[in-house]
Amino acid sequence: MQTIIKPVTLADLETLQAISRETFSDTFGADNTPADLAQYLNQAYSDTQLTKELTTPGTAFYFIEREGQLAGYLKVNVGEAQSEKMGQEALEIERIYIKTSFKRQGLGSKLYQFALKLAQEQHKQYIWLGVWEHNAPALKFYRQLGFVQIGDHVFQLGADQQRDLLMRKTLDQNKK
Repeated sequence: MQTIIKPVTLADLETLQAISRETFSDTFGADNTPADLAQYLNQAYSDTQLTKELTTPGTAFYFIEREGQLAGYLKVNVGEAQSEKMGQEALEIERIYIKTSFKRQGLGSKLYQFALKLAQEQHKQYIWLGVWEHNAPALKFYRQLGFVQIGDHVFQLGADQQRDLLMRKTLDQNKK
């Protein structure tokens, strides 16, 4: 099966918006009120917000396709674009989302490996991310990859304050 990872550009705004709304809703919709979910989707994935993110220096989005079909996406941040101040030596994985019909096919792992390669190419010392404390599959996945909790922060979803665990992995500087 052919899998392609490619950069997202402003020309892809509508596609990014659609997959962002779909995958976030599929992942978190059952655990949140419809009102909170709708408020979050309208704010986080508006044309204005996604355009801002797509044009922010230090932020990059990538689509992953399987057999020519859009399967998911990745968002990474470095430098001042990071959602928390983690310094110049860190790369943040802000989003890895896979469409429901493509889950359990190793595509999340492929996006993680791609982000890891980006971090190594940029000579980063750490890779980090935030995971909702109740997202057991994601927590298990990242712990198996060697991430450890280093803190937490509030993630505002509509009127609901939720807790994300901040997790970090130190990179092996000998790998190229």
